[in-house]
Amino acid sequence: MTKLIPISELSKVLNLVNPKTQKPLNYILRYWEKEFKQIKPKLVNNRRYYAPDQVELLKFIKYLLKNKGLTVSGVKEVLR
Repeated sequence: MTKLIPISELSKVLNLVNPKTQKPLNYILRYWEKEFKQIKPKLVNNRRYYAPDQVELLKFIKYLLKNKGLTVSGVKEVLR
């Protein structure tokens, strides 16, 4: 069985944290789930867990959004 990563830990891995409080910005990941149908976390007791392939996909999405400056609709076109 592959190791599943909880949403807070994934936020830290992706460096999606509030710079002042160091709290994870989980709402960004939840928003990306709504926008990108490829992101499907496993729900266990109403908690989100991500498989390694989902983590890689989210890293790619963050790279396209933050580093390359694409919009959400632009990233959707790339992922088609």
